[in-house]
Amino acid sequence: MIVLPAIDIKNGRCVRLQQGLMDQETAYFDDPVQVAKMWETQGASYLHLVDLDGAFTGNQPNKDLIRRMVASVSIPVELGGGIRSEETVDSYLSMGVDRVILGTRAVEDMDLVKRLCDKYPGRIAVSVDAKGDFVAVKGWVETSDKKVLPFCRELQEAGVATIIYTDISRDGMLMGPNVEMLKTLQEKLDVDIIASGGIARIDNIKELAGLDLYGAITGKALYEGTLTMKEILDFLGEDR
Repeated sequence: MIVLPAIDIKNGRCVRLQQGLMDQETAYFDDPVQVAKMWETQGASYLHLVDLDGAFTGNQPNKDLIRRMVASVSIPVELGGGIRSEETVDSYLSMGVDRVILGTRAVEDMDLVKRLCDKYPGRIAVSVDAKGDFVAVKGWVETSDKKVLPFCRELQEAGVATIIYTDISRDGMLMGPNVEMLKTLQEKLDVDIIASGGIARIDNIKELAGLDLYGAITGKALYEGTLTMKEILDFLGEDR
């Protein structure tokens, strides 16, 4: 299992939101480029970037910043937030992003998902952000009529290589991930599953590794110091 430090960008800064709420923001660093370098220096093998401004607007106001972040590190970077067109996917992948993450657009247009998966095999991920049993969209402020597991099966059939599952109620709360749902997804799907939301300490990482997941994303725990990259790397060893 790999562990991906999360870097959430809002107004040019590295922040974390609590349960995805824009008015529940904590700013950690003013320069996300330095944060990307920091996590690479500490041993991260992959970074998870989210353009929060993009997620809420559908635009890409931080594109130049993201370009600089990707160029500043030698490890791969995945990116989500406001990626809602083929042109935007083309742009980010051409600038060096390793994997793009669709969210709202995947719920709205499965044909686009299929087309992108055919065009970029293995480089399209979908973020399945759950409010209860249903998938949330548009920066988590709206709930769709899509149920999590059936929607994930649709994504698998469309050719999606990676699904990032987030239990919104746990995101930024340091209360542990939704292990039960992650276990279900891992057992019933044949795609790479990344856990996101709620990871607080090394015991959570150990529990997720026991599910044989592809990866886990952690943000607030690293920034608040309840979990460290050293703990993660000591546990994962050469398997990271």
